[in-house]
Amino acid sequence: MTLTASTHVATATPGRYIGRLCKHFAHKIPVQYDETSGRIEFEIGLCLLAAENDGLTLRVESADDANLEKLKHVVASHFERFAWQEALTLEWR
Repeated sequence: MTLTASTHVATATPGRYIGRLCKHFAHKIPVQYDETSGRIEFEIGLCLLAAENDGLTLRVESADDANLEKLKHVVASHFERFAWQEALTLEWR
């Protein structure tokens, strides 16, 4: 069974954040991305990014609660560091 969490953040530049996150992680783990979507393959799960008309949707998937929580923390901490100019934060559902 795969557990998931997702969040959406309003931004006029979702492609920029997809590029920043994917380029950052690409040095260590498998990543695929373009201007509208991204896929980051962590050992403990997966992060999917999608540019929308009104912002960016992020989704994390993992096999268990502990790793899902780790993924949420890793993705949010990096995203929030890259989004400091807009002061964006992620609220997972």
